[in-house]
Amino acid sequence: MAASDPEKLMIKADKLTKLSLTRWNADWKSATLLYEQAAHGFRLAKNYEKGKAAFEKASKGQEMLSSPWDAAKHMESAAALAKELGNWNEVADFYRRASELYNECGRSQPASDALAKGARVLEDTKPDEAIQLYTDACAFLEEDGKEQMAFDLYRAATSVYIKLEKYAEAATFLLRWGLAADKCNATHSQCKAYLSAIIVYLYANDFKQAEKCYNDCCQIDAFLRSDQNRCASKLLSAYMDGDVEEIQRLAQSSIIKNLDHVIIKLAKKLPTGDVSALKTDAAKEQEPLDEDDLT
Repeated sequence: MAASDPEKLMIKADKLTKLSLTRWNADWKSATLLYEQAAHGFRLAKNYEKGKAAFEKASKGQEMLSSPWDAAKHMESAAALAKELGNWNEVADFYRRASELYNECGRSQPASDALAKGARVLEDTKPDEAIQLYTDACAFLEEDGKEQMAFDLYRAATSVYIKLEKYAEAATFLLRWGLAADKCNATHSQCKAYLSAIIVYLYANDFKQAEKCYNDCCQIDAFLRSDQNRCASKLLSAYMDGDVEEIQRLAQSSIIKNLDHVIIKLAKKLPTGDVSALKTDAAKEQEPLDEDDLT
């Protein structure tokens, strides 16, 4: 195909979509075919800017032809070229639009997948946007009762939160994962998520929140009876005792080594703060009252 062909195809397609004295109706069917041919031609020639524009128009054409599935596919192709160009805002916008179009087809999995693709591209350059995309991708699957399909998304979002040092948000997302696991009877994943959340709070040197999280999770029978619960209980007790060696020993236990890699890395660095202060506080609480001091 000659280098000028895609340009000519675009011109011809544009004419077919514009009304004039001699054209009262746009010929979207013919125009869309030409836009698609032009887009592939531009992409082959590595003219990504024009290829992106052609895929956008091809997507619009498929929408006009009441074919949201094909429109979504073209939006994903436009997003891929936007990635090549480093146009990160467009990457997010195009994948979001692709997701909306898949959702119009009643297909939650491809709708979620499109957002996840965008999130993976943006993790390093726009991490906050990536988290939002992961969150919305999870929501599509949750609303459709497909929580188990979202486990990799919970994991990815948690990892980005931790990279950003947003530990409270990471723990909250892990608890959301635990709830989703509960809904699909994935008890082992549920208990791992809860233990992971407690470890994140401990890494953030927020013992009170870790303890509260543990107490809340213990309201759930599956966690109460689990190995992860016993590990968390021992870990919190070691903190209360100010026993650094025990904390480090537990951090190397097989239960924690079976968690996700990003959580294992945090656990290896425990404790991050001065645990002797916790022991002092605990001792004060347990001191008997001196009757002579009562007034």
